[in-house]
Amino acid sequence: MFKKEKIKDLHYTVNGVISATELQAAADEILTEYGKKAKMPGFRPGHIPLNILRQKYNASAMSDAIDKLMNRDLNEYIADKKIRLAGTPKADLAGWEIGQDAEYTLEFDILPTLPPIDLEKLTVTKKTTKLDESEVEKSIENIRKSRSVAEKQPDDYVAQNGDTAVIDFKGFVNDTEFEGGAAEKHHLILGSGAFIPGFEDQVIGHKSGDEFDVNVKFPSDYHAKHLAGQNARFAVKVHEVRKHTLPELNDELAKSVGHESVEKLREHIRTILNDQYEEASKREMRNELLDILADKVKLDLPDVLVDQELNMAKQEHDRAHAHCDGDCGDDHKWDEKKERKDAERRVKLGLILAEWGTQNKVEVTRDDLQQAVWAEAARYPDPKQVFDFYNKNQNALAMLRGMIFERKALDAMLTHVKTKEKAVKPEELFQQASVR
Repeated sequence: MFKKEKIKDLHYTVNGVISATELQAAADEILTEYGKKAKMPGFRPGHIPLNILRQKYNASAMSDAIDKLMNRDLNEYIADKKIRLAGTPKADLAGWEIGQDAEYTLEFDILPTLPPIDLEKLTVTKKTTKLDESEVEKSIENIRKSRSVAEKQPDDYVAQNGDTAVIDFKGFVNDTEFEGGAAEKHHLILGSGAFIPGFEDQVIGHKSGDEFDVNVKFPSDYHAKHLAGQNARFAVKVHEVRKHTLPELNDELAKSVGHESVEKLREHIRTILNDQYEEASKREMRNELLDILADKVKLDLPDVLVDQELNMAKQEHDRAHAHCDGDCGDDHKWDEKKERKDAERRVKLGLILAEWGTQNKVEVTRDDLQQAVWAEAARYPDPKQVFDFYNKNQNALAMLRGMIFERKALDAMLTHVKTKEKAVKPEELFQQASVR
């Protein structure tokens, strides 16, 4: 057992000693296990004398024995103190040599104890909205557009908003052609916003065979830094213009998307939209509850967890900004103070949800995990790659399980808080839900 301890908040420093006799006895046990499988000339496996095993493997066995005995002492200590580790302890055995007593120091952080949270006294806002039938019709129009046929128009037809123009273009800045600014027979849907602001507007009104210049300015936050904020000229040639013809809205169209009739299709869209409204509202409630918990619950945080979270955020920041070689502008600079505060918030909320969820028997089922993987896979063209990734990467699967656990714990918390309803427009609901 440890002979000395130093405790400061959640940080523990403990000192222990393992006698040379106990250490060698533990090493001999490990050597005996080695000997059952080891192969040495002149000896059968399992019949190698201990003194021979010591000559070859004693240093390795000693290392394993120290780890084993330090872990034994540590486990007894944390069981006696009724504490839980927040991370892997840091061990110091400076100066120890084989044959001596092993004096060592362990440093570690422990997890805080979650104070009682009276959820019944908390109130969150539940935003409600009424389904506007115009939203249903917009969805139906989008279905019609997705099944439209783009028909080539006569040469004298003038391109309009919504048409597809088949164009060649070549871009210049200060009369110098820039890389990546040219294409041939590109299909551009006018009004789609796919190109630089102002480009598509200047193609509208032209017809097949026209050759002209488009003058635009790259946005100041354009991803290619050398083009950001620059004035540019594009030499454009129109090869043809195609007009999109929408299919008729009838039962045949409804059947092509899996529904018996137009009315059944409308019912299906209403259900989907109402589900989306409900989920957006719940997302807002979750965010509000997280803000309340972050503000109201007082909790000491283990430095080791905050540092880990901050390091991960820094690595992600560096990856995201690697393309600009450390000069992405003041808005994208790493702000250590702000990022640490954000890391502390994430750690705090993670600990609250983990502890509360465990205390209240929140569980992640096999079905929960499968549904989450399926939902992730549905976002990619080749779902099999997603399944293979999670099958081969247990750490990623564990992270996904943790995210599901936190979501279920938060939803369980919401069943205990008070709610006040607030009627809002659909666009306000989705605008607010997308901010965080």
